[in-house]
Order: sequence, then C-alpha cells, then structure tokens
Amino acid sequence: MYKNRIEKLREQMKDKNLDGALIIGNPNRNYLSGFKNDESFSLITLKEAFFITDSRYTEQAKKEVEDYEIVEYKGKFPDFLADFLKGKSIGSLGFEEDVVTVSLYNELSNKLNIELVPLKGMVENLRIIKDTAEIESIRKAAAIADNAFLHMLKFIKEGMTEREIGLELEYTMKKLGAKDVSFTTIVASGKRSSLPHGAATDKKLEKGDFLTLDFGCIYEDYCSDMTRTVVIGEANEKMTEVYETVLTAQEMALKEIKAGVLARDIDKIARDFIESKGYGKYFGHGLGHGVGREIHEAPRLNPTTSAVLQEGMIVTDEPGIYIEDFGGVRIEDLILVTKDGREVLSKSPKNLICIN
Repeated sequence: MYKNRIEKLREQMKDKNLDGALIIGNPNRNYLSGFKNDESFSLITLKEAFFITDSRYTEQAKKEVEDYEIVEYKGKFPDFLADFLKGKSIGSLGFEEDVVTVSLYNELSNKLNIELVPLKGMVENLRIIKDTAEIESIRKAAAIADNAFLHMLKFIKEGMTEREIGLELEYTMKKLGAKDVSFTTIVASGKRSSLPHGAATDKKLEKGDFLTLDFGCIYEDYCSDMTRTVVIGEANEKMTEVYETVLTAQEMALKEIKAGVLARDIDKIARDFIESKGYGKYFGHGLGHGVGREIHEAPRLNPTTSAVLQEGMIVTDEPGIYIEDFGGVRIEDLILVTKDGREVLSKSPKNLICIN
C-alpha cells in the first residue's frame, strides 16, 4: 500500500523534474509511510526512500515503516540533511510550502546547495481519493461518533453546562475506541448557537435553547465529522421553521452528491433553497469539505470551487442558519462519494429532537 503511494508521488516528481521530496507534515509523511507519530522526516528520491528520525522514535519506526531505509539523526536537522545529501545527485528538492516555516526554509536554503521547489499539494492531491482501508477507518470513526451521540441524547439535561456536555461527549468517544477528537468539540446553546464555531462555556442549558454539537473523533489516524442540533424543552414556531429549512437544504444537497458533479453545484442547491426561504444572509460558510487524515481537506464544497466530486472522496454536507440574538442550526453528515451516488456514513437521526 505505502509502496504504491510512494510510486504515485514519484510519477508526479518526474513530471515536475524533481530529484527528491522532503516530507515533514504529519498527515503527508504518515500517509506515505505508515508511521503513527510525529517529529520525523521522509526523504523520497526517484529511486530511494529514507525515513529520518531521532532516538525517541527509531524503534517505533523500525516496527511501523516499510519500504524505507530508517536513518537516525542527531543534532540540528538542517545540518544533518546537508551532510546526508552529499553525493546523492539531488539538484532539486520539493518541500511542503504550507508546512515548512520561514525559519526552516531559510536554514535549508543556506545549508543545502540545491534548488528548493514547492510541492504545491502533490501529496495532498493523492490523499483526496481514499482507498478501502482509509474508508473503513473513517467509517469506524463515524460509527463511534454516532454511538456517542446516542449516549448524549440520554445524558443531556436542562441545567447542565456546555463544558459538562463537551467533556462527556469527548470522554464517551474515547471510551468507545477513539484515539482522540478530530478537533475542539463545538458545544453552543441558546443564543450562542448562532456562533458557527462556538467553543463550550459555563453557560447552562435552559428550556427553549437550541443546542448545537459539532464533533468528531480519530480512529487509526482518520477523522470523522458530524453536527446535530437539538432543542432543550420544546421548539417554538420560529425554531421549527429554521430547523426544517436547514434540514431540507441538507437533504436536497445530499441527494445530488455523486461522482462527476461539480462541488459548487452541490453548494448551490442548498444555498438557493435557504435563500428562497429568506435566510440566505444567515448562511455564510461553504456547504462542506473533504475529511481524511485532517478534518479539513480537499475538496471544498463552496460557491467558488472548481473541484469535481470523484469516487472515493469523503466530504461533509453541512448547511447552517445563524441568527444573532436568536440562535442557530447546523446539520452535518459525513459522506462517501460513490460511482453512482453516495453512502452516508453518519447514521444519527436528523429529525428535530426535543430533550425534556
């Protein structure tokens, strides 16, 4: 599996006349190697592959990393790399321009007598299409999130704080087998639910509150992402209208997700419906994004993207309406794009749930 990924990268390197690629970002490096930790480096040339780490991770790398020569280094990495590259006939070296800091770039430029070339998303482009093993890991992460949400429906009570709810949700996902959370869990209630990324506070749940939970977990280094909005007590007419508008938009977009469709066209379906109901100005973000080793990956589903959905992509569908001094609703599913349609990985109910 990893050897095949390396070969695909080499094909791109040849097209760009690169002699080597230095991979240091955790998601990219581990995608290409199978390593399950950080602070290490991969150097891939057209014929060789080196996994470079220090004494803290050498033993682990020997157990986890195949198809690479394991190399242990000491001292400052730029100094080591300058010596290591001598005699290796590398005139141009690709680097991750979105990962390498300015200070590291300057050090490498000063110490390496070679051309440094931005990779411009070469590895990220490989990661867009998920293979069977990746899909199974994400499916498992989604199932853990689903089971945690079912637990939360029994746990949540009026008077609890947002922090209590967030802690219980994260604890439950880890208890169910998650390695970690995918991102800082969003718990926003009442008027605060108009904050799309509202972090949990000490606010207590009150009757008549919307409660938005946006959460996910990591399983085998792959993320899940789901949002559900519930009501504490009973929903009034306005709350029901906003909720049903978001739900209808979400399901309309969902039905059109399949390989070959422009991502921006899916966004437009949900956005046009929300606008037709008079709430267009309250939906400010894109409809969705890719999910994988990182919680936000390509492709993006928004009005400006040129991306085309392809079989094997995993994306979110998450329209929302956020009204200041009133509250907000977001409903999000995690979706696998298939040849003829889609598989919804998020199985949690989406009907308006009132918790009494």
